[in-house]
Amino acid sequence: MLQTQPSVYVAGVGMTPTGKFLDLDIKQLTAKAVNAALADAGLSISDIQSAYFSNATQGVLEGQTMIRGQIALRSMGFESIPVFNVENACASGSSAFNLAVQYVRSGAGEIALAIGAEKMFCADKAKMFSVFDGGWDVTAAEETKRKLLQMGHGIEPPEGSTSKSQYSIFMDVYASFGRFHMREFGTTQRQFAAVSAKNHGHSVHNPLAQYRNAYTIDEVLAAPPITYPLTLPMCAPISDGGAAVVVCSEAALVRLADRRRAIKVLASVVATGSNRRPEDLAQHITVKASKLAYELAGVGPQDISVAEVHDATAIGEIVQSENLGFCAFGEGGRLAERGDTTIGGRIPINTSGGLESKGHPIGATGLGQLHELVVQLRGEAGARQVQGARLAIAENGGGLYGIEESTAAITILGR
Repeated sequence: MLQTQPSVYVAGVGMTPTGKFLDLDIKQLTAKAVNAALADAGLSISDIQSAYFSNATQGVLEGQTMIRGQIALRSMGFESIPVFNVENACASGSSAFNLAVQYVRSGAGEIALAIGAEKMFCADKAKMFSVFDGGWDVTAAEETKRKLLQMGHGIEPPEGSTSKSQYSIFMDVYASFGRFHMREFGTTQRQFAAVSAKNHGHSVHNPLAQYRNAYTIDEVLAAPPITYPLTLPMCAPISDGGAAVVVCSEAALVRLADRRRAIKVLASVVATGSNRRPEDLAQHITVKASKLAYELAGVGPQDISVAEVHDATAIGEIVQSENLGFCAFGEGGRLAERGDTTIGGRIPINTSGGLESKGHPIGATGLGQLHELVVQLRGEAGARQVQGARLAIAENGGGLYGIEESTAAITILGR
């Protein structure tokens, strides 16, 4: 039986707009996100007792291979407190959040900060795309690539459905996952496009999103190809941005500007995968991690009001909607096509616009998801508000190991 754990709350959230910001550096993005989160909570730098800094690309792009958090945070006035640097590929931000939650839950302190910042745009495009090369086992890269691309065997890409421009190898992997889904369940490219059109529609109402243009399903299908079945609007862009979350204990709620806006952390789970066959979907890393999170929170998928999932491509959203239990395996495409995942539908997913529209600054992504869910649970999302939202879940995946993500982070929040 799981033991009752001390309560932890999200006290404040902050996020920069996401996009291409040639005039801002990591320190500035960090300061903007942290100051916004502190102001949201009604706290100051002196209230923070421990900090967890998430960044995945600065070592490759700028040569800052160590002490990134200490440099970024001390530049804005943080001193003396412990600062930890967190890298867990695309799940870095939610991993930083998990550590901040553990710190408070353990009783080591009452208030902690999780911050993610990423400066990914680079004049050298080859260098920019090379940051993804370390997202799997580099000693077995070719063998890993062969196994992952083999998953899509049996669905042949139409002629002219692959871009001649440079793109990340991870798009080929996602495309292979998509063709596997098409072969096993009859999922269609149009259903992937339905996910993308829905997310771009949501982003129109998100002032922090990188892209805010609506697309129809037909427009998504007619867009420039990346690698079949993916077209450009179905894929997350390169992004700069930052996001921060302040967490606190129940005792510290009295120190907030308005404790009524605090959101309870019902579960925070980070997991690694296991060896499995592609067909063993019930053993998927996200399935197992989400089951534990639901158990810790004392809720089920049917109770969730709103979700943010890791849609580095539209294919990812379909797969993860199944893994989180919102529908049966193989039904994710139809779930999206029916409109069930649109705001106003049965289970709204990626109300922020998702990574496809909001952007994907790797180290900030997981915290950006939590920013959206906190805004939703507070009822402060404006035109994209999910009415009556009371429970929210975030799924954030990172890296590749074997045939799935190397890391899965699941967070459940409640009003």
